[in-house]
Amino acid sequence: MSAEPSLPHHRLLPAPLAELARGEGGPGTVDLLLAAERSRRLLLLRMLDDATDLGPAWDLLSAAQRSAPAVVDELLLYPQTGMWLATALRRLHGTIPPDEPPLSHVLGHIGALAAAAALRAELDFTIDVPVRHGRATLPTLGCALLPVTAPWTTATVRATAGEAVVETPRHTVALPRPLDAAGPGWHPLRRLAVGPPERRLELALDDVDPYRTYPQPTEARPLPEEAAAQWRQVLEEAWAVLLREQPGTAEAMRRGVLSLSPTPARERFRPRSVTSGDAFGGIQVSEPDDAVQFAVTLVHEFQHTKLGGLLHLTPLLARTTGPAAPLWYAPWRDDPRPIEGLLQGIYAFMGITGFWREHRETAADRRAAKVAHFEFALWREHVARALEQVHRHPRLTPLGATLLRTLRDRCALWLAEPVPDEPLSLARRCADDHMARWRAHHLRPAAPAVDEAVRAWRAGASGPPASLAAEPEMVPDPSARWLDSLALLVRHRLSGTDDDRRSPEDPEKAAARVTGALAGDAMLAAGDAGAARHAYVTHLAVEPSRAGTWAGLGRALALTGGHPAAAGILCHHPERARAVHEAVSRTTGSAPDPIRLATWLGSSPAPA
Repeated sequence: MSAEPSLPHHRLLPAPLAELARGEGGPGTVDLLLAAERSRRLLLLRMLDDATDLGPAWDLLSAAQRSAPAVVDELLLYPQTGMWLATALRRLHGTIPPDEPPLSHVLGHIGALAAAAALRAELDFTIDVPVRHGRATLPTLGCALLPVTAPWTTATVRATAGEAVVETPRHTVALPRPLDAAGPGWHPLRRLAVGPPERRLELALDDVDPYRTYPQPTEARPLPEEAAAQWRQVLEEAWAVLLREQPGTAEAMRRGVLSLSPTPARERFRPRSVTSGDAFGGIQVSEPDDAVQFAVTLVHEFQHTKLGGLLHLTPLLARTTGPAAPLWYAPWRDDPRPIEGLLQGIYAFMGITGFWREHRETAADRRAAKVAHFEFALWREHVARALEQVHRHPRLTPLGATLLRTLRDRCALWLAEPVPDEPLSLARRCADDHMARWRAHHLRPAAPAVDEAVRAWRAGASGPPASLAAEPEMVPDPSARWLDSLALLVRHRLSGTDDDRRSPEDPEKAAARVTGALAGDAMLAAGDAGAARHAYVTHLAVEPSRAGTWAGLGRALALTGGHPAAAGILCHHPERARAVHEAVSRTTGSAPDPIRLATWLGSSPAPA
């Protein structure tokens, strides 16, 4: 590939930087990020060529660039190309563990890129390409389906006078003309175009490129036509929502969202979407529940895309070489996160909060408006709590500090906006519950303090030792799952997917809809705090180590108004109750009453 004499020096001027610091960024700003990504990809490609011999593929790619430079630029900027480049260099440098496929297969993907470029440039050529589990993918074009049994092998792509084939010694797939048509053994990459002509979103629905899934590549999984039609329909509907409610963001997305990689549907209200800084413009997303959820997901992942592009130009955090960096509470995650991950989440969920803020005004009916108010109130609270932890972090660069200060000021304005009482109360309940469950899982009081508390409890002391109030240690709990269960149960009720009629069977049925939820959680979501309290106590008698139950019991006690000391300790420091209860049970062979123990733990410390 022909080398440029010099790549341009990329920098963002004050206006684009100010846009990105607000969590925004129009088409012009996205174009600047894309230009920087092009230069970055060229540098990575040169690094790969310097580190290994790319051979005939490099020569063919260079020929395609001379013949059709726009085609090669489009291939270079395709999200999956960026993911492949990063994967190949990390494999070469040993920064990711060796895994399938073999390194030679990963490096051989350059042949597939060169073949795709040459086909689109209408060149005559012959080149070998990797075959992954019987799929030979040509990026941006499609994949040939070959009946081979070996998981990793190669095929040859030949093109002569406009006719092209993908062949192995025993099988040949003739490529149709045009290449976006289906043919025997050929699955074309689908292109979707939605919206009116002047505001159209055009992107690839990529179900074939192995590097479409982040961070691990996977084999092609072509969608049936019916499934592809459903994706086209829900994208059309989601795009209409964005054009109506987020026109500025939608206009920028037209430049910066390049491909969607579909994955199967997940549990309702728990979609999964992924982006990677190495795959600018690509979004891996599970089949959405509805158009509004899909619109939210697009906003969410586009925020990650913009921030990833910014981070390729300038850091938000200074490097550190000291001891292991601390981990932080991320209200949208089950696990503790490093500050780098927390900043990504803050930026993305500012976008989500802004979406729901606008959607409150255009929701289709009363139920939808109540859901939108709840989501706005919940996410602004979550983002505010995350910002409070790190907005003065010493590792922040001047730009990083400006960005967080700007987002914090904006979030403060949103916190002052009125929200109807019911969704506001539910949002605060869910935010508090998530934080308490997270604490119960990941924080541990010091073992000597727990032992001292056990001795004080057994001796009949008036309260726990003061040492128990010391800052707990963070011990990430890999078993932490589904800390958002209460919020999901609330969403089911507010959206009308849960039966409003209450009967003794309803809590169990409601809990069964949400993975990780208990009957007590369903009762709490329904506002029946008394029944929730009884359910949590019953569950603790059977499974006292379940962290979320302690947090739920605290919320139920707070709502019933009884046992304020127990409610306070369980809502704010459930890790103390969980640890001391476990230690008392282990020491005495008998489990103490959880409310009585929590009341004692929440009282004033015993005098020394």
